[in-house]
Amino acid sequence: MSTNAVLASRAPVWITGSAGRLGRAVVADFQRAGLGVVPYDLRPTPGFEDVPVGTLLDRDALRRSAQGASALIHLAATPDDADFDTSLVPNNVVGLERVLEAAREAGIRRWVLASSIQVNLGQSRTGPWPVRTSDPISPHRWYAATKVFLESAGYAYARDFGFEVIAVRLGWCPRDAGQVGQIESEAIAQDTFLSPGDAGRFFRAAVTAPVAPGFHVVFATSRPVRQWVFDPEPAKQLLGWEPLDVWPEGALESRA
Repeated sequence: MSTNAVLASRAPVWITGSAGRLGRAVVADFQRAGLGVVPYDLRPTPGFEDVPVGTLLDRDALRRSAQGASALIHLAATPDDADFDTSLVPNNVVGLERVLEAAREAGIRRWVLASSIQVNLGQSRTGPWPVRTSDPISPHRWYAATKVFLESAGYAYARDFGFEVIAVRLGWCPRDAGQVGQIESEAIAQDTFLSPGDAGRFFRAAVTAPVAPGFHVVFATSRPVRQWVFDPEPAKQLLGWEPLDVWPEGALESRA
């Protein structure tokens, strides 16, 4: 489905991980913009308490949830370096395959897949800056390795089916007071922060901007306090998106 068709159809966007920190920000932005949402998460998404919930391993639930959607935003994942066998593999590897297959079977052609700046963490610490999407990857640990897997899967589907696939290496949108404190204590983390507001605006651009079929990689962080650590140009050129916020805009909401 082309971008114009996505908008004209008024069909909702399927958002996995909709009850998480980023998911709530995206859902709220879409609702303000009048875009429909089909949420999918382990627990109810605020405002959608009557919508069925499910895991990333439940093929039937995923297939039902994907039906009729105009685009996929895949946020659901184990978000940190957790146990490999019981958490990272089921959620970030097996679950990824099941989400993408459900989207393919449902005929969804615009996919926005949540990767991470941890894919380039090594260079982000040492330079040269800004890190560019064409630079060699330098993943942090197993969590980042699962995001490399996600990008590779997205590439394969774009190549084989002519889908419009955007892998976004997301900055740090803190989930709780502890993470806010970590960012407060580290200058480079403030330059790689992603505000909830910028996240919502990014994903709205990612499902509404005209994008050619193929595989695309972009970074999404808010505006830096000191310097750009990750190159903002790919997102600007592909989607017309530029961040508006600077640390700590929106971060203190995570202290609640």
